[in-house]
Amino acid sequence: MTYQHRPWLLASCLTLPLILAGCEGDDGRDGRDGLDGSPGTPGEDATASRIGLTFLGRYETGEFDESAAEIVDYDPATRQAFVVNANSGRVDILDISAPSTPTLARSLDVAADIAGAVVELDGPDSLGAANSVAVSGNTLAVAVEADVKQDNGWVAFYQTDGTFLSAVEAGALPDMLTFTPDGNTVLVANEGEPNGDYSVDPEGSITLIDVSAGAGSVSAANVKQLRFNDFNTGGSKALDEDVRISAKSASIAQDLEPEYIAVSSDSRTAWVALQENNAVARVDIDAGIISEVTGLGYKDHSLPGNELDASNRDGGINLRQWPLRGVYMPDSMTSYEVSGITYLVTANEGDGREYLTDAESREDCSAQGGFDYDDGDCFHYLDEIRVGDILDSGATIELANLQRFAPDLETLTDNANLGRIKVIANLGVRDCPAGSLETTGQPTEGCVYEALYSYGARSFSIWNGSTGERVFDSGNDFETLTAERLGEDFNASNDENGGDDRSDDKGPEPEAIEVATIDGKIYAFIGLERVGGIMVYDVSNPERAEFVQYLNTRDFSVDIEALADAGDFSAAGDLGPESIRFIAAEDSPSGEALLIVGNEVSGTTALFAVDVIAEN
Repeated sequence: MTYQHRPWLLASCLTLPLILAGCEGDDGRDGRDGLDGSPGTPGEDATASRIGLTFLGRYETGEFDESAAEIVDYDPATRQAFVVNANSGRVDILDISAPSTPTLARSLDVAADIAGAVVELDGPDSLGAANSVAVSGNTLAVAVEADVKQDNGWVAFYQTDGTFLSAVEAGALPDMLTFTPDGNTVLVANEGEPNGDYSVDPEGSITLIDVSAGAGSVSAANVKQLRFNDFNTGGSKALDEDVRISAKSASIAQDLEPEYIAVSSDSRTAWVALQENNAVARVDIDAGIISEVTGLGYKDHSLPGNELDASNRDGGINLRQWPLRGVYMPDSMTSYEVSGITYLVTANEGDGREYLTDAESREDCSAQGGFDYDDGDCFHYLDEIRVGDILDSGATIELANLQRFAPDLETLTDNANLGRIKVIANLGVRDCPAGSLETTGQPTEGCVYEALYSYGARSFSIWNGSTGERVFDSGNDFETLTAERLGEDFNASNDENGGDDRSDDKGPEPEAIEVATIDGKIYAFIGLERVGGIMVYDVSNPERAEFVQYLNTRDFSVDIEALADAGDFSAAGDLGPESIRFIAAEDSPSGEALLIVGNEVSGTTALFAVDVIAEN
């Protein structure tokens, strides 16, 4: 995996000399001659020369931090948006014929509809919440998990007017689904997460559903489940060495967890993000096989342009180079085509593995087989650990390049430096006694850390879909730009106001992503789950994507917790963007291009106008 040295990112670092402490005095600053004549701070001229987002309005569920607005899609014929409301377990249908005042038209009780059609199910209570929606033509597909998440879930089909058509079984925990561009196939990413005490770990899988004859006639005969068994030890297919497998896993097939799907424009190839595994699976749709699983490698945060703020105890904004390797672990993923090449675009969120049950006491937790008890939570497996806690566990840290970042290990692991940041416990480590990482996920005495791997990359990336090569990464853009614009509200969490709160976790946490062609150019829209807001980039040249705009409709001046306790938190704005859907002007009810954004924490569905602005 190679890393590009991009002078324009160095320029963005140099625009904040007072607050980006790590921008001076580090090695690797050769090649800055090209900075002269740069267009200024990122986005100042670009916002007025390409496109601009303008907030129009929102629908509010009135539910705070209950996942009441997650995945969104749209039907141009009915001018309706479909929004997953995990809190109610239903799909909300919004009338957006007036985009500034979206209203609730009705809700689909998907579990009841499936249970009514499938006699072998034991009523609606055997099913859980809807997880994903997708629209193709006049057909709506909805992924629904089982009440016991380790059991197989279902996919329900509707007409976009809300008429139920059919339902078929998927795999364990169907987390995301999508139609192929030709509308003939539905692909489902079945995550297959373990249960709370890690005693049951179903296989991750991918479901292919042939809907070419119409969704109303779909049955089990039209369904094919793709499994990862060929990648198990001794199987017929080799696993890329960069694919991350949990130390506790019983098999590779059980450990691989499909998260999100992107499909080629010719509907023949799909790429499936395996978030926790830091990998992507390639699917031959025509053949109905998983061709390969490829690791995404790591981001070097010791390089100029890849700085990050690693602590919430350092007094504010402090982007520096650190001896960390970011593990991309993308959540959302999409694709687009340039000159016959399909490129994948990923939102590099990161995700730890944390499996726990409820317990009344430490004794109760121990009786359940847990290894740690914390305020009602009984931990059975946890693969994250703060750098400072590594030493407390009895393990040691031996970094070859330590002196570049701190005079000694004690300074490096101070809470104001790297002591607070969470890293992956089973990467970069050797000599652990048998039974430590494999049992709890946590290190013990004897473990030696030669490298530190943090969750996510705090960026979005573009990858060549054929070769797997990363051709672009936004580097430190997201933290640099939010620091410039938000100041002390930088790296806030999504459920309360207060800056620097998420620096020791995954920073702004890119979550949602969408790509669209507008006025002859291709743009990526990236939602930042924690600090909020939408980043806009021109990705027409995949190797030189350019920042365009950052828009955040959140109000950082209010007390979110107090508003939520009082029962009216509308003044807080939009919190926790989970998904983004672009609507082209020709499909829009207003005749102008729109973005629809589902916001998980505020339970709001926000609409934005996408205005094309003439270049100077």
